[in-house]
Amino acid sequence: MTDTTAADLRTEQAELAHLCADLSPADWRLPSDFYGWSAWDEVAHLCYFDQTGLQAATDPAGFARDAAALQRRLEAGEEISAIAREAYGHLDGPALLAHWRPLSARLAETLAALDPKARLPWYGPPMSARSFATARLMETWAHGQDVWDVLGRVRPATGRLRHIAHLGVGTYGWTFVNRGLPVPEPVPHVALDAPDGSTWTWGDPASAQSVRGPALDFCLVVTQRRHADDTLLRITDGPARQWMAIAQCFAGEPADGPAPGQRRTAVRA
Repeated sequence: MTDTTAADLRTEQAELAHLCADLSPADWRLPSDFYGWSAWDEVAHLCYFDQTGLQAATDPAGFARDAAALQRRLEAGEEISAIAREAYGHLDGPALLAHWRPLSARLAETLAALDPKARLPWYGPPMSARSFATARLMETWAHGQDVWDVLGRVRPATGRLRHIAHLGVGTYGWTFVNRGLPVPEPVPHVALDAPDGSTWTWGDPASAQSVRGPALDFCLVVTQRRHADDTLLRITDGPARQWMAIAQCFAGEPADGPAPGQRRTAVRA
C-alpha cells in the first residue's frame, strides 16, 4: 500500500495495546458506556474481526465460508459480544492482549503489502485494501475510546483522526439509506479543526448546510461515542442536524448512539 493508512492503523493498534498493558485485573472487568462492554470485551471484539480481516486478505474462500456461518448465528439471535467471548473466554486480559498484539500487527503488515485498490471480501460489499485499513483503524479507535472513557483518562487527538473523519463524511448518504430514509439535500459542508491547528474540509463551502468544529468531536459522533449535543460541533438546522442525530460510519444494521448527556463531553489533551 503506497499511502500511510496501514501504517496509521498499526500505530492506532499499538497505542491501544500500550494503554491496555497497564490495566489491572479489576480494570479489565469495568463496564463501559458502550453496551456495558468491558475493556476485555472491546479487545476481544477487535481481536475477532482482525482475525477475520486477516483471513479475508489471505484466504478469501475460507472467509466467505466462515462469514456465512457467522451470519447464520447472528440471524439466530446470538450477540457478537457473546461470540467473541466464546472464542477467547479462556484468556484473561493480559493473555488476550498478548494474543491480539501480534495478530493486529500481522493484519496491518498484510494490508500494507497490498495494492491500495485491491478488493477484499467483507461482511457487505467488497472493499479496497485502503478502505479496509481505514475501517479497521476506525474500529480500533472507537473501541479504544470506550477503554479511555472507562478509565477516565484524557486521550490525545492525533492526525489519524483524518481517516475517521473522511469515512464519516463519506457515509453521509449511506447513514440514511441504511435506515430506509431518503437522503436529504443539500449535502453539508464539513470543516473540522485538526489537532495540528489546520482545517480539514469536505464538500461545497457554499452549501447552506454545514458541520463545523473539532475533528475529535466529529469523529466521536460518527462512531456513536458521543451525542452531538455533548460536543462543540456547530451544526446547521436541517439535513446536517438530521445527519448528526443518526450518523453511523460503521457497517451493519442501523444503530443508535448515546442520548444527550449519556456519555461524557469530549475530552481534550
